Amino acid sequence: MEKQVCCDEALVLDAAMEAGHILLQNGAEISRVEETMSRICKHYGVESGDFFVMGNGIMTTGGTNVGGSYARVRYIPVMGSRLDRVIAVNQLSREISEGKYEDIAKVKQKLEEIKNLPEKKIWKQIVASGMGSGFFCVLSGGGLWDSTAAFFVGVLLYVFVLFVTKPHFNKIVGNIFGGIVAALLCIVFYLIGFGHNLSCMMSGAVMPLVPGVAFTNGIRDIAGGDYISGSVRLLDAALVFISIAIGVGVMLSVYRGITGGILL
Repeated sequence: MEKQVCCDEALVLDAAMEAGHILLQNGAEISRVEETMSRICKHYGVESGDFFVMGNGIMTTGGTNVGGSYARVRYIPVMGSRLDRVIAVNQLSREISEGKYEDIAKVKQKLEEIKNLPEKKIWKQIVASGMGSGFFCVLSGGGLWDSTAAFFVGVLLYVFVLFVTKPHFNKIVGNIFGGIVAALLCIVFYLIGFGHNLSCMMSGAVMPLVPGVAFTNGIRDIAGGDYISGSVRLLDAALVFISIAIGVGVMLSVYRGITGGILL
């Protein structure tokens, strides 16, 4: 039977709220957020906590052992995915259940450390982008030269994303420009003979822009009955898909106009 530990309920609910915030902000699905918050509260003997989790917010209420009440509402904007933070919070919740954290203050300290985990090094992000583009090009039917070209396009595209679109543009405009840059680079590589299947090259090149985690979690949330949260995630992902398509379409239209309609 799980050990019950007496603590100030407000501190426990604060810690559960912070854990849920980190999970939701970094790409976890709704069911995982609710389960983690409930697990933390249950271990410390808090049975009065109620959680309402949506795609961009958490509401927590509960009573306290001194006769008071607890209520918190926290807005959490839709952001990208940091699965290392999600994994770290999941591990922490398991360790709490195993009795490794009897002091709630240490839990809050650990959550603060997880919240401040550094970003992956820029060169690793850039190389990973190139590898993702190259491998997806192969999956789309591209050959060796096509995937090599997609690798270099993915690298250059992510440099553009990190240093131009993220600091200066919102998500929609940034992904439109990202689609334009990816299509332009693919066309350049195709014209110089570095790659022979333009469609496969473009399919791989835009993959670093695609919000795969958000799209998958949106479907999982809807399948789990969280229709509002799932719809919000899917809408966010759909806007990115549309933005990328607009950028690629604009570049292809410009190229066709310049070449008189001859693309291949």
